[in-house]
Amino acid sequence: MSALEWFAHKPLGDGIFWIQERFYESGNRANIWLVRGSQRDVVIDAGLGLRSLPDYLRAAGLLAPAEGSESRPLLAVATHVHFDHSGGLQHFDEVAVHSAEAAALQSGDNYETVTWLSDREVVRPPRPGWRARQFRVPPVRPSRLLQEGDVISLGDRQLTVMHMPGHSRGSICLHDRDRKILFSGDVVYDGSMIDWLPYSRISDYVASCQRLMELVDRGLVEKVLPGHFNMFGAERLYWLASNYISQAGICHKVSTCAMRSIASMVLRVTNSRFTS
Repeated sequence: MSALEWFAHKPLGDGIFWIQERFYESGNRANIWLVRGSQRDVVIDAGLGLRSLPDYLRAAGLLAPAEGSESRPLLAVATHVHFDHSGGLQHFDEVAVHSAEAAALQSGDNYETVTWLSDREVVRPPRPGWRARQFRVPPVRPSRLLQEGDVISLGDRQLTVMHMPGHSRGSICLHDRDRKILFSGDVVYDGSMIDWLPYSRISDYVASCQRLMELVDRGLVEKVLPGHFNMFGAERLYWLASNYISQAGICHKVSTCAMRSIASMVLRVTNSRFTS
């Protein structure tokens, strides 16, 4: 299967494209965002990597040429290193990730990337004989380590890094302040927030949700482009963040601790089988 078959995209206007993996039918299927600038293009998250996303972008004509060269520089930014967002980073020359998760990406740590994929989720295999049990996030050396407050310049637009741990220790949002757009990764999406994975932390998540609410209170976000599911607005963002905080009591912490222990055990067993 070619990259052109594997992916599909939808233009949202203002240089933003929504890209998805057509044959990965799962709640884990991540949204991929292409943001085009006057001097640089940025891909936010990269999917599983079963087919080359840069090949798709070129074949679909989504990478506009820069003056006097084949194309503008292309940077892939991972909102975090979980497998459904980071598997495709292997196909990019320039990769950026928060420093807290750089070591996991560089070593191909499939425990921290919570790699878990089943055959039934991939409804059309990318090649004959492919099986989900073969899938792993390969080691990728980041070319840029991100920190809170860093700015990724695309020329005519700027994306500010907001370190928002909780879902994972290196989770980030990217904020286009001028356009009041938030690329939220898995920090927040229109569904239940997952805080029971390795390196998830409820107290961090509460603090991150407080920051999200502050963005709304200050009128700095009008549109959220999340890591999963559909886009939504400021009112929904505020509700999702405040609802998480209100439910993060002792009962939630106890149940989350139990779920994290189970998830950790399963991931360690799965990865030990693969490496043995």
